Amino acid sequence: MDLAFVESPVQLLNVLEWAHSTQAGTAGMPGLPVQPAAPATGGAAAAARELTVVVLSPTDPMSRGQLRRMAELARDEGFTVRWQEARGGKGAPLRTIRELAPLLRRSRRVVIGDPFSRYVQMLLTLVGAKDLTVVDDGTATMEYVSQVARGERLVRWHRRGRRGPREFVLAPVSAAARRRLSPSRTREVEVFTSMPVEPPAGITVTANTFAWTRSRFGPPRLTRGADLVGTSLVETGVVDPEQYEEAVASLAREHGATRYFAHRRESPAKLHRLAERTGLEIVRPDLPLELIARRGPIGRTVLSFPSTVVHTLPLALAGTGIRVAVCDIPPEWLNDSASPRAQGFLAGVTGTARDVHRIAAPA
Repeated sequence: MDLAFVESPVQLLNVLEWAHSTQAGTAGMPGLPVQPAAPATGGAAAAARELTVVVLSPTDPMSRGQLRRMAELARDEGFTVRWQEARGGKGAPLRTIRELAPLLRRSRRVVIGDPFSRYVQMLLTLVGAKDLTVVDDGTATMEYVSQVARGERLVRWHRRGRRGPREFVLAPVSAAARRRLSPSRTREVEVFTSMPVEPPAGITVTANTFAWTRSRFGPPRLTRGADLVGTSLVETGVVDPEQYEEAVASLAREHGATRYFAHRRESPAKLHRLAERTGLEIVRPDLPLELIARRGPIGRTVLSFPSTVVHTLPLALAGTGIRVAVCDIPPEWLNDSASPRAQGFLAGVTGTARDVHRIAAPA
């Protein structure tokens, strides 16, 4: 049995893509330096379906709603889904770990979506020498691979370097998780990703081409206008709110955008200000954007700031004629509190995206 832990809708989508790839085999996209998954046949194909997905439920309503919908899709595909209220009170983490320990012992491979998650790191201390697969939870996959290659501790790219009391308390857990997330003579580590990564020796990279998404949804009906994709860079403290709102208003005017697809972490107050200031229709999707766009209707041009979607949407929308455009984040938009690594990381997200058009930031 394979066991997957997911904490976000995108993680669950990419677990489904990984399972589809494992069963059917998928060819890499041109120019992507990765290994295609080997096709599974006969007993191997049947074994590939022995997947249990454990949803470590978050607390915010939009994430929970999208995860409920994704869980329905996973069950429709024949997989077992276990919904775990992992954050329901003070005793929830220890209770969750105790309840999941038998599943961990029986599993042959563990699939995770966020190697930076403290919750997942605690669970990884129980994994031992089992094989491990990391699927995308966004652009953080790029940072995870580079940090493992350099032997660094795992730190999210938008966090500043200071280590608080909580980090010191959890340091042994993080160190143990880093060892589990690194390949060894007894453990295979696979990264299933649509991101451009340069893995260290011992990590196998398999291309996520969004074959499952393209086989189940679409092609979409196209509208005449443009759509704009929101980001949580304000909420994570990277981008100044006023600069962001002005940029959204300018892009909407310049490109004739009519809808704004909100990121699930964007605050209601910010979205309300954007609607009043820009006249954009605010859409709060009930599924990850890759599925929403593939299902349609969607604009002939999709505008985005540097984020995961500039890598995933061109794959999910391949062959539809939809143009994905990305607007860079200039240094003056950054908050004073932003991590010193933020500008370089965001530039790398944009610079490594394939099949997208780059547009200048509004003056």
